[in-house]
Amino acid sequence: MAIKGILIPIGGNEDKGKNDSEKHTLEFIDEGILYHIKQQAGGQHANIVVIPTASSIPEEVGINYLAAFSTLGCENVTVLDIRKREDSEQQNAIDLITAANCIMFSGGDQSKITNKIGGTAIHHIMMERLQNEDDFVIAGTSAGAMAMTNEMIAGGRAVDAFTKGAVTMYKGLGFLEELIIDTHFIQRGRFGRVTGAIAKFPHLLGFGLAEDTGMIIKNGQCVVIGSGMVIVFDGNQITHNKEDILDIGTPMTIANLTVHVLSNGDVFDIKHRAVSVLPLEADFI
Repeated sequence: MAIKGILIPIGGNEDKGKNDSEKHTLEFIDEGILYHIKQQAGGQHANIVVIPTASSIPEEVGINYLAAFSTLGCENVTVLDIRKREDSEQQNAIDLITAANCIMFSGGDQSKITNKIGGTAIHHIMMERLQNEDDFVIAGTSAGAMAMTNEMIAGGRAVDAFTKGAVTMYKGLGFLEELIIDTHFIQRGRFGRVTGAIAKFPHLLGFGLAEDTGMIIKNGQCVVIGSGMVIVFDGNQITHNKEDILDIGTPMTIANLTVHVLSNGDVFDIKHRAVSVLPLEADFI
């Protein structure tokens, strides 16, 4: 699906401005991931709709995001608390998604997002707006980032995720057809999980996002934001991969998998599978 809009997947645990130090507060306001979301959405007057559907504590999560965006000076932030699939068909939800400049999906369980929102009225509106509006933003952290893809990682333990069948895949919201995204990537040791997903879908790109790290994706260009790393897995040149013929539970091997390690300001071109590295003398984003 060709999109004109902007997608911002985040690796989870992004800074929400809760540290009391003045230096930290200034960095959050001028450099943090939520600051970038605000700017991409149009600034302090943008209509931002937070959807905490993935969370087991949606009320608390909604309050946290209202406070964080308020610290950034945002004036029009609403929480759309979808608890069941029928809520995604209600007129108030349709009106909010239609008027929003930015949708922000919280973390939690990505399957809750796809089960309660995938294929509903508000999902169709999001898809249509992404295809046609170059200033429409969808951001998502942790589960909210993972649900953006078509082939979505639904589960899999990191310690044994490079055996056949250890990674569970599910259909996501389909905003990003070329990618598979995993989050909390460094902190939870998910190298094997993404590699297992790429073994299953070698034509796709795997992105492992560290915490407090994200990407601004527009026109096929991915710009890294935040304090950590993005690990890109490119299986296009794999020379050994027997995932399709091995039995469930069998250890797997992949040869010639290309891996890129990117940091703040670096750019990855999805179409050409190419990296542009931020010059050393440049300012961080």
